[in-house]
Amino acid sequence: MALGDVFATPLGLAALAALVPLFVLYLIQPDPRELPLPTVEFLQSDPDEGGSNPVLERLRRNLLLLLQVLAIVLLAVGLAAPYVTTTREVSAQPTVLVVDASASMATETGDGSRFTEAVAAAKAAVGTPTTVVVAGGSVRTPVTGADPADARTALDGLRVTHAPGDLRGAIERARELAGSESRVLVFSDFARAPGRNDAGWKQAAETVRASGATLTLEQFDAGQARNVGIVDRSFDSRRVVLRVANTGATAVERTLTFAGRSRSVSLQPGDRRSVVFPLPATSSTARLEGSDALQVDDRVPVVVPDNRAEDTLLLTNGDNRNLQTALEVVPTINVTVKRPPVSTTGDYDAVVFADVISGRVLGSTVETARETVSDGGGALIQAQRNVGAVGYDDLLPVTPGGVEQSGGVGNVTTHPVTSGFEFPAPDHHLEATATGAALVTLSDGSPLLATGGRANGRTLYYGYLPNQTAFRFDYRYPVFWKRAIHWLAGRPSLSALNRQTGTTFQLANETTVETPTGQRTAAGVRLDRVGTYRTADQRAGAGLLSPTESNVSAPEINAGGGRASSGGSATGEQVRQDLTPLVLLGLLVLLGAELTYLRRRGDI
Repeated sequence: MALGDVFATPLGLAALAALVPLFVLYLIQPDPRELPLPTVEFLQSDPDEGGSNPVLERLRRNLLLLLQVLAIVLLAVGLAAPYVTTTREVSAQPTVLVVDASASMATETGDGSRFTEAVAAAKAAVGTPTTVVVAGGSVRTPVTGADPADARTALDGLRVTHAPGDLRGAIERARELAGSESRVLVFSDFARAPGRNDAGWKQAAETVRASGATLTLEQFDAGQARNVGIVDRSFDSRRVVLRVANTGATAVERTLTFAGRSRSVSLQPGDRRSVVFPLPATSSTARLEGSDALQVDDRVPVVVPDNRAEDTLLLTNGDNRNLQTALEVVPTINVTVKRPPVSTTGDYDAVVFADVISGRVLGSTVETARETVSDGGGALIQAQRNVGAVGYDDLLPVTPGGVEQSGGVGNVTTHPVTSGFEFPAPDHHLEATATGAALVTLSDGSPLLATGGRANGRTLYYGYLPNQTAFRFDYRYPVFWKRAIHWLAGRPSLSALNRQTGTTFQLANETTVETPTGQRTAAGVRLDRVGTYRTADQRAGAGLLSPTESNVSAPEINAGGGRASSGGSATGEQVRQDLTPLVLLGLLVLLGAELTYLRRRGDI
């Protein structure tokens, strides 16, 4: 029998070489010196009969040496990883295992989490062959048609996510991969109310049964059902609105902290409360103090844009005090006002043309705006009667016509610039056709706001004629211009910076991203953990923010199954039983015996 049949790493037996210096040290140990002691000279000495070897007698009588030899032998055997081969019964039926890795599976059970228990049960239910389907932030298949050992390795590599799961999609994927003679086993807490992704998991389960496959549902609902979590996050002007929900059956009081402020929240069973905080100047994390069944939804990062002001060039020949004031009162806009004709130099994030005299706008000025757009910034052009004669060319995202009397405002498209605004109809407007995308249209189809498609930057058409509307007196007028300039400059919005887990942090090309679990290099990173994701010049915060995942109560399912068994015929699988823990236990016992011996001998 070869050493490889007994030891996983036979090279570890090389540690037995440590016995050589041990024996040498004992053999060269000097004999004790004999000193005359007068008080015992009268005692008759016991003559040596010469029947034994003194060296062997020393080795025989030294128990300490024996203990040390045994310790070295056990250490070498442990390093060699001894094992015995046993036979384990596995199903001979093709098997598809569906493992729920969604956020609610992180619920603590006292002996781990629902997810760890589900993985252990899945490992015990592998078949020949086995396919593993995971319902996490996305549906994926780590292994297909694998042998039992590879399937268990794949299951060991699974990690619970901090994202909502698509259980329905995972069961549908299992149906696609399973044959009519297969068995499909689903390991989940089934702890979600009907929602976008999981409303139809029962229907998906029925399609599996209809296909002829055997379906088993195994529920993991251990752990306390009480939970309080942050289930929504929104932004209102300079405020952050956080929604806190109590999905448990008892009243609770929790403290929500954010950016150095605290709010106490009292919640009855099933209650949801909105808690408002001022938007901080720097990024921060909202936290629910205390603990409950699910920790993932107790914190939500809030990422805010950098405080760097956007350099904006305003070109105007008219009386635009309202516009100039609206730009100047925004602390994140650094405005420079110039009157054409003027030579414009320098780098700008946004260029605004408002009520200019066409003959006075230099070609170099338009070229400055064009370079700003090409460098990733933006240009805004306000409507005026002769806007087509100024020479904007491809910077103007509309084809202008004549001035018409206005009716009402027609369609308003959802966009970072328009969201939450009610745009008043002007007295007169410029009849035009959008060559890009119309954000706001008037009753005759003319665009009031329109954007242009550019490779790098952005262009915006502002259809209010100078001094033709009361919008310039509206209290939200500066807010509109803040949004417009930030959008033109490419400044990310709060909604773009703050995401829900399960979405993707999309990048222009392969980039190294600092994630809550380490670095990843990719063109798109899945936000599968609560926390902040950073590149050299971008950031994104991700929170669970899912009422259904925060509801960890798991009503008992009656869709079949129970504990998953092998099912059908079975076959024997040869597996290694590692004996290293037993060897190490024996080594610890020997070390304890050596210490006891040394203590009794008086050496310690």
